[in-house]
Amino acid sequence: MKFNWKFWQKSPFVTPDESGWTKKIGTGVGLAAGAVLGIYVLVVIALWWWWSYEPDMFDPVAVAKQRAAKAGVEPVTGYTTATTIVVLAETLLDKRGGYLSNDIFPPGVIVDNVPNWEFGVLVHVRDISRALRNDLSRSQSQSAEDPDLAIAQGHFFYDNASWIFPASESEYRKGAAHVTDYATRLANRAAEDTQFYARADNLARWLQEVETRLGDISQRLSQSVGKRQLHLGLAGDPAATQATDTRRDTQKKTSWFEIDDVFYEARGQTWALAHLLKAVDHDFSAVLDDKNARVSLRQIIRELEATQEAIWSPMILNGGGFGFLANHSLVMASYVSRVNAALIDLRDLLDKG
Repeated sequence: MKFNWKFWQKSPFVTPDESGWTKKIGTGVGLAAGAVLGIYVLVVIALWWWWSYEPDMFDPVAVAKQRAAKAGVEPVTGYTTATTIVVLAETLLDKRGGYLSNDIFPPGVIVDNVPNWEFGVLVHVRDISRALRNDLSRSQSQSAEDPDLAIAQGHFFYDNASWIFPASESEYRKGAAHVTDYATRLANRAAEDTQFYARADNLARWLQEVETRLGDISQRLSQSVGKRQLHLGLAGDPAATQATDTRRDTQKKTSWFEIDDVFYEARGQTWALAHLLKAVDHDFSAVLDDKNARVSLRQIIRELEATQEAIWSPMILNGGGFGFLANHSLVMASYVSRVNAALIDLRDLLDKG
C-alpha cells in the first residue's frame, strides 16, 4: 500500500513547517516555560527573604499566665518553666516558614541561617527537658521519673533533619504535647505525684550543663579569626592520662563558609536561654532571694538580651582581630563569655550553704 504524501500535507490537522506555525508554537511554548520559571524563581526569592528572620522575644511569665487561664488552672511553681519549653518548641515549628532544618526543596533548602538558629534553640530545649526529667521533677535520684517527661525527652532528641518517616516536626510536636500534659497535671493540686522541685542544687546542676554549652559556642565563635590553642586536657592533675597523644599547640580556625552558621547557632542558643532564665527567675524566686542571687541572674538576662540586637550588616563579617572590618563573631563571643563567667559565679552562690 502506497502512502499518499500529498494528501497528508494538505490535511487540516497538519501544519507544514513552511507556514511558520511550528516555529511560532515552539516559540510560544518556550516563552510560557520561561515565564513560569521566572515566576517560580521570584516566588522562591520572595519566600526566602520572608522566611529568613528570627522570631521576636516573648514574656515567659505572661505567656504562662495566659495558657494557664485558657486551660482553667492556676500557675504553680514550675509551670512557667514547663510552659516556656513548650513555647520554644512551638516557635520552632510555627514561626514564619515553619521548621526549615529538614526542608529538601526550595526555598527552605537554600535558607541557611535560620536552620542554624533553630538548632541553637533545640540544643537548650533538649538540655532543659533532660534536666526537667532527671532533676527538677524528682525529689531524689531514687525517685520515679515522670512518664510524660521521659517520653518528651525522647521526642526532642530525635534527628533534627529528618523530613519523613517520621518528620522532625511531628516528633517535636509530640514532645511539646507531653510537656504540656505534665504542666497541666502539675497545676492540679490534687495530683501529688506530679512535682517540680525548685531547689538550689537542681538549678545548679542545670546551670553547669549550660556553662558547657556556652563554653563550646564561645570557643567556636572565637575561632573565626584563627586561634592558637594550648592543650589543657590534663592541666591541674599530674597523674592524669588520656587515650591518645595530642599536639601541645594547635591552630584552630573556623572555615569561612561556616562562620555565619556558628554565629546564628549562637543567636539561637542565647535567644532560648534568655527565655529559660526568665522562667527560672520566676519559678526559683524564693531560692534566688535566699541566696541573694536574683540581681546576678537578671544581669545575665540583660547580657543575653543584648545578643539579640538587630544586625544591620547584610552579611556576617569576619574582620581579623583589630582589622578594618568588624567581626560579628567576636562581638557575640564577648557576650557569651561574659554570660558564661556570670553563670559560674551564680552557681557558686547557689552552692553556698
